[in-house]
Amino acid sequence: MLNAPRSPAVLFALFSLFFAVAFAPAFAQPATSPPAEPSSAESAPTTPAKAPIEILADLTDAPRRLYHAEIDFPVTPGPLTLTTPKWIPGNHRPTGPVDAITGVVFTANGQTLPWRRDDVNLYEFHVTIPPGVTTLHAHLDCIVLRRVSQKLAVLEWEKLLLYPAHIPVRDIPVQPSLKVPVGWGVGTALTPVSSGPFPVPAPGAVTQFAVTNVEQLEDSPIIAGQYFREFPLAPSISPKHFIDVVSDYPEDSNLSPAILADLRNLVREADALYRCHHYHVYHFLLTLSDVAGGEGLEHGQSSDNGVEEKGYADPGHILLNSDLLPHEFTHSWNGKYRRPVGLYQPDFVTPQQGGLLWVYEGMTQYLGEVLAARSGFDTPEQFRDLLALTAATLDYTPGRDWRSTEDTAVAASILRDGNPTWSNWKRGQDYYEEGELLWLDADTLIRKLTANKKSLADFERNFLGKGGDTGPQIVPYTFDELVADLNAVVPYDWAAFLRDRVDKIHPHADLAGIDQGGYKLVYKDQPSPSESLMRSAEGSHSSGLDCWFSIGLSIAADGRIADVRWNGPADQARLAPGEKIIAVNGRVFSPDVLRDAIRSAKGSTAPMQLLVQADSFVSTASINYHDGERYPVLERVEGTPDYLDDITKPFTTPEKPPTKL
Repeated sequence: MLNAPRSPAVLFALFSLFFAVAFAPAFAQPATSPPAEPSSAESAPTTPAKAPIEILADLTDAPRRLYHAEIDFPVTPGPLTLTTPKWIPGNHRPTGPVDAITGVVFTANGQTLPWRRDDVNLYEFHVTIPPGVTTLHAHLDCIVLRRVSQKLAVLEWEKLLLYPAHIPVRDIPVQPSLKVPVGWGVGTALTPVSSGPFPVPAPGAVTQFAVTNVEQLEDSPIIAGQYFREFPLAPSISPKHFIDVVSDYPEDSNLSPAILADLRNLVREADALYRCHHYHVYHFLLTLSDVAGGEGLEHGQSSDNGVEEKGYADPGHILLNSDLLPHEFTHSWNGKYRRPVGLYQPDFVTPQQGGLLWVYEGMTQYLGEVLAARSGFDTPEQFRDLLALTAATLDYTPGRDWRSTEDTAVAASILRDGNPTWSNWKRGQDYYEEGELLWLDADTLIRKLTANKKSLADFERNFLGKGGDTGPQIVPYTFDELVADLNAVVPYDWAAFLRDRVDKIHPHADLAGIDQGGYKLVYKDQPSPSESLMRSAEGSHSSGLDCWFSIGLSIAADGRIADVRWNGPADQARLAPGEKIIAVNGRVFSPDVLRDAIRSAKGSTAPMQLLVQADSFVSTASINYHDGERYPVLERVEGTPDYLDDITKPFTTPEKPPTKL
């Protein structure tokens, strides 16, 4: 999941500190075979026997930040309860936008029917169907505050979905249709069945899609935009893969040959890694906009990805976003097809249980980073630089003194506010990066135990590939199955291995994978080339001064303190998030002035003197720190196996892309 660049949780973990078992049965609709010659948007959803709900999503008002829906329900007389989604798959929390749904009107046989919201479950609407009525019509609007601009729109279906409550969503048939502004193209994994051009409908046309069910419709987002482009990827790999791009400016959606080469490599590398597919077609849906907002949300046959306007236009932004597409693509296997039992519920109302998110998201975080390196989105050197930054950030997260990785997963639904204030003491959704280090540890341990004859890939092919090629399905798993599949690769006490790293309190990060991989985490007085490159990216989140590993401050370029490292030098000087540094050692603050002060204090005994503004008051603070600047990097340990480099070697012959410069 969610909210990119890099991947939503990844950038937050990397840069918020800088700135601001037994195999369970499959719960799935029956899968059918794809049509013989699928078009770019084909999938093969189930066609239920009973009459479907018909929903028309009207995005013609998207530039005004309004979506509309016209919905027809087959009904019988009597009381009816309809609901909108609450717990959205991939968000790991109750984010259904019921507060944004407005203008709700029910009619039948030309008459408006009264309705009442449930007193307890505010997502439910109660309406009584009069005698003789067989079809209920509903109109609703949704106020859309993000993922929309004057030139593009993203529809995640919870914004417009209304369906009968208390029924498993996989058992509710629905036929979706779509209307978009004139000239806008459409990207989706849904199968168009109406006549007429697609993916750019004729002016005023309504595109009808094949009947599916509510579970799969919620899993099938749509992007639309004036500057729409679709690119086929790796045609030698079946099923078919595409990237659909919309942007605010026409030049941005025309992805560079280098990025397209990386994407083709990604499809081939994922095919070689997982050796199966759980979709009938796959669409990377990508928005490039400084207005619509970032996103990274997984779906079974597609992914909703949003980055800044120039997110794939220069090396710095490409590196910032390098794992976004590999991460969300991997979720098609890990998270959508294979899903922890507690994270799969038969409806979108029952709360999800996040205890195994260190597998769902943590393993995906690791595999996404690995695939990014194998595909060419970053280099092996950049992979190691990013790994160093992740490891150091976790190692300098004091909240690990009281909160386990498991608790960050269990409490996932209350840990995504993004507020940096004392976030290092509170901890956030650290199961992403903690999971990355854990699965690196497991990968290098498997290599060590088997003399590099086996790796985590052997586990993935079994664990994520059960059932072989399938359509979109959900196959839940338990902790015991996870352990059994690891033992099938190489016998070991994997249950103790995982429980120790996940359940227990550890003051320091799991660096065993780095050590077993032939490297060690060290600190230099200059940032790594990758960190410098990302900081140079226009408008990046890392534009402030990096002094987290030295004096313990996350600080913006204007001197505003985003966070203070608990029990670090700045904390001991009683600085607090929200304060603003006005001057350093008698000089007006700038990042360079503070950097010079940190350097000058090395070898000195005199503390740094700061003038600080808090609200409307000014005070002084003394920071007693003398170890200079500190930036994390990985250093090779000669004479040890170089498993990290083995891990990033491509499985396939990579397409050599043109330069990204």
